[in-house]
Amino acid sequence: MNQRLQQFLSAESLTQTQLAERLGVAKASVSHILAGRNKPGYDFIVSLSRQFPNLNLDWLINGKGRMYKITGQEGDNSPAVHQTDENREPQGGELFEISQETAENQSDTPKIVKVVVFYDNGTFQEIV
Repeated sequence: MNQRLQQFLSAESLTQTQLAERLGVAKASVSHILAGRNKPGYDFIVSLSRQFPNLNLDWLINGKGRMYKITGQEGDNSPAVHQTDENREPQGGELFEISQETAENQSDTPKIVKVVVFYDNGTFQEIV
């Protein structure tokens, strides 16, 4: 588990100190877990899941699955895979149409809302 926690820190661009501060634990606690001297306790895992809700705890603890949860629907941790409707024609400009109100409320830094992965078998997966 210590190697997976280290991978997670790298993916999140966090140092041991930053993680300890975010979780409200001593830096030595994180250091001991990463070195393999200690295993994380229940409180550590709960704090980690609260601070990083997209972290897949099954991956962290057991090495199963992917590092991050992929949610298809609210409260569902499984990927959403749907059939595409190949006969559907896009409505005029619907992919890029932004209302004036939406455009005015956007901040300078855009945020990713959804990623859609299309597969060659006609399915796609929404990653929210």
